[in-house]
Amino acid sequence: MHLLRRAVRSLVTVGVAACLVGVMPTAAFAHVTVNPGTATQGGYAALTFRVPTESDDASTTKIEVQFPTGFPLASVSMKPHPGWSYEITKKKLATPIEAHGAQISEVIDKVTWTAADPQSAIKPGEYDEFSVSGGPLPATDQLVFKTLQHYSDGEVVRWIQEAAPGADEPERPAPVLRLVPAASPTATGTGQAALAVGSAPATQSDAGVWWAVGLSVASLVISLPGATIAVRSRRAR
Repeated sequence: MHLLRRAVRSLVTVGVAACLVGVMPTAAFAHVTVNPGTATQGGYAALTFRVPTESDDASTTKIEVQFPTGFPLASVSMKPHPGWSYEITKKKLATPIEAHGAQISEVIDKVTWTAADPQSAIKPGEYDEFSVSGGPLPATDQLVFKTLQHYSDGEVVRWIQEAAPGADEPERPAPVLRLVPAASPTATGTGQAALAVGSAPATQSDAGVWWAVGLSVASLVISLPGATIAVRSRRAR
């Protein structure tokens, strides 16, 4: 009985959430972002910068992405973008870093993408994506890619603000890539053992309860139109 009550509460919660999603207006998030939002420390990642045009009467013609200072990426590859050219600005490192057995003393500082012509620019109401691949990713919790967005009317939007811990998102947040440690095989094995000890597989009776709840909800949904018609008929009489 306890399991049945939990199942009913879960279904009701899911149903209410679905209804709220259906009736609430969708918020427009027109920030410059980097995707995926999370990657693994020590690995490589294909990073895509998504750039929407917020202006109603100007197009995005240039994007400048500043690579994180203090956490240089030893290897970065560019993905060509039709209709756009890119320019790489490099910087010398005070202390070389090692990658693939080689000493790296110069790394990418900034990448600038520029539209070749007005037709290639990102028009109002549109967005575009620009990709690079880089690594190894450092052992830190995040990388911040401060970005400048240039418009055809001369406006420059600075996506450079960093959110303070526990504070609301700033008006012009910089794209952030969250970094997590690589999974440990030992930790994974321990987690599986804990799962085996702490939770038993579902029994046939549990499955029966879920079937009963599902059928009851389905029957209720199916019967609602008929009930509505019946009430209307009685009112009409």
